[in-house]
Amino acid sequence: MSWSIPTLIEADIKNGKAQYRTFQTGNGGQSILPVPPNSYVVIFGYDFSPAGGGLVDVNTASNSTGIVLRGATILKWFETQQISFYTGTDFYPFIHHVDLKQTRVPRSINASAPDDNVVTVYLEITEVDNTPIARQVYITSTNDVTITHGLILKNVFVSRNAIPVTNRTPNGLTYGGNAQTVTTQSNYGPLATPLNFMQPSPKDYADFAFGLLPNNPDGQAFATPDATQGLRDASNLIDSIAPVWNDEAGISYFLNLHYALYTETVPDSRG
Repeated sequence: MSWSIPTLIEADIKNGKAQYRTFQTGNGGQSILPVPPNSYVVIFGYDFSPAGGGLVDVNTASNSTGIVLRGATILKWFETQQISFYTGTDFYPFIHHVDLKQTRVPRSINASAPDDNVVTVYLEITEVDNTPIARQVYITSTNDVTITHGLILKNVFVSRNAIPVTNRTPNGLTYGGNAQTVTTQSNYGPLATPLNFMQPSPKDYADFAFGLLPNNPDGQAFATPDATQGLRDASNLIDSIAPVWNDEAGISYFLNLHYALYTETVPDSRG
């Protein structure tokens, strides 16, 4: 996926009504995009290089064929990464799945005595694909914009229910009336004070006969900070598993925002 400058914003930049700006951050999980007084910004795209590039996990496998699944590798932390923007009034989370690439390298070794036969084993090499990801967005703000990045490992399934037939969940086209029980409550945060992701809808949760809403219900799936159960800062994790590598730039994430700066009072029709 790629992004482009929206036509009207591009015209404003060419006419001198706005300035094209970039803002690049990385390493630590918390950043602030400053917005000057009596101004506003329109963020229209970003380039995201995921964390974990340069980390390699090597395991010795048997001489069986095929690629071994990821298993318990520490790199699983890097498979799901979240970027979010908070403007003081609005919150915009974006979750990215990041591929883990695996290769198998044959290696011949001598077996134990007495036969000393040569045996072929394999090294399973797992690494994070940190190919940059481009995304089109449209975020406006008169306030400083808070940018949060982190890794997500867990998705705790709290409850599953059968979806009844309603005017919004008809039989056949949706899970309404189906015998399957689907996840209707989950969380991506600390178990003590979870922010519950409710489905199909927090507003009418009781209408689906699922009972009362729990604390902190939300209709979007996003992670909140927690070092074991929710959002974890990538540099914090890297420092805990490989502190000698924590200063390597190739391991860090980088995020480059593309935005227009308007040095004027925000119009009501900005969108």
